[in-house]
Amino acid sequence: MRRTIGIAAIFLGLAACEPRGEIRIDPAAAAVGTVETVFIGTTRGEVPGTAVEYGRARSEVTRFARIDVSVPPDREPGEIRFTPPRRKPDPLTDFVATKEVDYPEPRAFRDDLAGALAREKRGQREAVIFVHGFNTTFAEGAYRLAQLGHDLDLSGVLVHYSWPSRAHALGYVYDRDSALFSRDGLEVLLRQVEAAGAERVLIVAHSMGAALTMETLRQIAIDEDRTILDRIGAVVLISPDIDVDVFRAQARRVGPLANPIIIFTSRRDRALALSAGLTGQADRLGNVTDVAELGDLNVTLLDTTAFSIGAGHFNVGNSPALLALLGRIGDVDSVLAAEQAARTGLLPGAVLTVQGATQIVLSPVAAISGMQP
Repeated sequence: MRRTIGIAAIFLGLAACEPRGEIRIDPAAAAVGTVETVFIGTTRGEVPGTAVEYGRARSEVTRFARIDVSVPPDREPGEIRFTPPRRKPDPLTDFVATKEVDYPEPRAFRDDLAGALAREKRGQREAVIFVHGFNTTFAEGAYRLAQLGHDLDLSGVLVHYSWPSRAHALGYVYDRDSALFSRDGLEVLLRQVEAAGAERVLIVAHSMGAALTMETLRQIAIDEDRTILDRIGAVVLISPDIDVDVFRAQARRVGPLANPIIIFTSRRDRALALSAGLTGQADRLGNVTDVAELGDLNVTLLDTTAFSIGAGHFNVGNSPALLALLGRIGDVDSVLAAEQAARTGLLPGAVLTVQGATQIVLSPVAAISGMQP
């Protein structure tokens, strides 16, 4: 009992004592910040009495929406600030929605998404799909993708999969079940994106969303349909909350992808340490220390321990230096060649390769795009 109470207290301590993200629409904010368009597929139920918000309830029907998000000018890279309750949003400092569209049926969503993709040059029509993690509201996931799209200057179309997190520090079991519930919805979204004309798909998944992503790719592989899998240019897992043995089984069933699965890890990830404790394990995939455990898989581990601050559960999104690294993820393979290290500017502290798996221990040096963490 004491152990359970202690874990609960730590989870509550990890929860930020700051305003939670919610959709607040202010069309005038478009003239102040930089607007990022986020297409959304969700298996959340609508919140009664609101026109633009989806909550924690689970929906068996995948719904589609679009939110235009104003990224405020007065902020540091990686920083997200939400408007406190009963206060008017300040577009200079707060993330604010400037417009929200609810699509009545999938065809309308697909047509709008197809139009956005068609505005990109042929050969560059890429969709970036973000799958949020544990304890996340509908707005927070959409705003996080807008932040990443802005800070990384992503050229592709931004697409968010919003699964029904309870958005509470003590909702771990509910969220884990919701992630399993939401596998079909993510597959539906992937098929809509493919049908809209995406030539390449980049999936970025955080925390529990990484487990959801791998489960979805596994079930697509079981269907023996390689159409979607062959279109995936990269899978990036940030602080993945996955049992290592489960991940190994998932990765083997998914089979070969165009590029190695990229996994951002940290040995100081407090949230994953708690998750491991709840399951009676030494570690999770996101804080694995021995690359040999994944030696027979085609993966690249990027150890961000040196950049960890606070809970250390989203180093990539919060550190300017790691944001720069994620934005140049295509250079990761090049950094393995010592003679190219100076050209890429990505200087790892150490590189270890075991069979098909590579582990890069990153050092917080100014050489990474000239920035400190």
